[in-house]
Amino acid sequence: MELSVLHLAGMVVTMLLILSLGVYAGKRVHTAVDFSVSGRKAGSFLVMGTILGTLVGGASTIGTAQLAYLYGFSAWWFTLGGGIGCLIIALFLVKPMRNTTFETIPRFISSSYGVTAGVMAALFVSCGMFINIMPQIFSSIALLSSMFTLLNLQLAAFITVILIVAYVIFSGAWGTGLMGLSNIILACLGMLVAGLVAFTLSGGVDGLAAYYPPYPWFSLFGRGVNTDLAAAFSLMVGVLSSQIYFQGVFCSRDLPSARKGVLLSALLAPAIGAGGIMVGLFMRMNYPGIDPVRALPLFVINYLPPWFAGIIMAVLLLVLISTGAGLTLGVSTMLNRDIYLRLRPEADDRRVLLVFRLLIVVIVALALIVVLVSRGEVLILNWSYLSFGLRGATICFPLFAVIFLKNKISPRGGTLAVIAGPTVVIVGSLLQTALNPLYPGLAVSFLILLFDYLKNRGDHFEEQE
Repeated sequence: MELSVLHLAGMVVTMLLILSLGVYAGKRVHTAVDFSVSGRKAGSFLVMGTILGTLVGGASTIGTAQLAYLYGFSAWWFTLGGGIGCLIIALFLVKPMRNTTFETIPRFISSSYGVTAGVMAALFVSCGMFINIMPQIFSSIALLSSMFTLLNLQLAAFITVILIVAYVIFSGAWGTGLMGLSNIILACLGMLVAGLVAFTLSGGVDGLAAYYPPYPWFSLFGRGVNTDLAAAFSLMVGVLSSQIYFQGVFCSRDLPSARKGVLLSALLAPAIGAGGIMVGLFMRMNYPGIDPVRALPLFVINYLPPWFAGIIMAVLLLVLISTGAGLTLGVSTMLNRDIYLRLRPEADDRRVLLVFRLLIVVIVALALIVVLVSRGEVLILNWSYLSFGLRGATICFPLFAVIFLKNKISPRGGTLAVIAGPTVVIVGSLLQTALNPLYPGLAVSFLILLFDYLKNRGDHFEEQE
């Protein structure tokens, strides 16, 4: 791909403007609470920015166009499933999570099940989120090397991790919220414009219908019901089990701001995916021999005005960076709050903030090492499944039990569910079973909690912390 001066100018100006928001946000960070949850002062749009800044990553943009190029509308499950997960949070989980004084999900878990459950939840969920940082780095490498052919894997990887650190370390949740908000505004605009242009160039409904048969291209289950439902379910469970999405709720200044922010996220995520689908379908009609992963970048460069295309390319890169940064912030928050402060409860606020930032550097450095050593796309797919599985099997049902069966599950039963679920996922992944290990992991967690509830029916267990 050859980029013109206008392409490059649009990219540079956009990145400087958005990253300057991070510098501005960093000036508002004075305490560890400011760093991790914005001092609990964020409005609905900042809540939305925090959530979508992580939810709308490479899979929601480049990945959706890629899958639509191959299968059509079944690609929508990537963003539709995430939107449904946000809707569930808004309807059922915002109030209990917002009313808590805890900053992390593991702290919420340990309040009912005890310290061991909280620590194990923090470790498993942190591991799952760390695993999901690598696909963001690989996606960024692919994007950068497509735009600048002189970049090799190592240099593109170094640029990516430097941008991730710069994105989050100087600003924390204030920065990821503000920059996430600006990213999402531009990403929504760019994807909707690109989708509308692609839809028009395709000849609208009549043109698409004349070229593509109804199945699989216009079906949400074009890859098969089992496959596409599994994709949707994995995304919903992933959203319901990830620290960063609830961190947006913890950031909010009040309950209405939290709920509105999550609802906006639920609406905008599928809209971004719809734009990617139109682009993927248009590119297959006109460029049937290209590498599908290049569908969106190639369309943006060839069919949008150069200055606007530069803006969108910068936003695509920053979307990947913000997703990696959001995951990194979530991992560092849990490791700091749920492990470091348990080991060093006497640490002052300045030391806690320093540990936050050191953890970010360590996490990103480890991710870089893994990326440079592994290099394989097949491993990325395996890591993604393991990431969703670990988070979902660890948190999903134990968290629901805390909220809806408060003080009716014993600490022992809750702790066992937290440990057994992800352990099954890990074993299933190592054995490479045909069945997605997320499902037996969730089943084991659910059955343990159900058995404990029936066994101790009528008992009331005290708060653990």
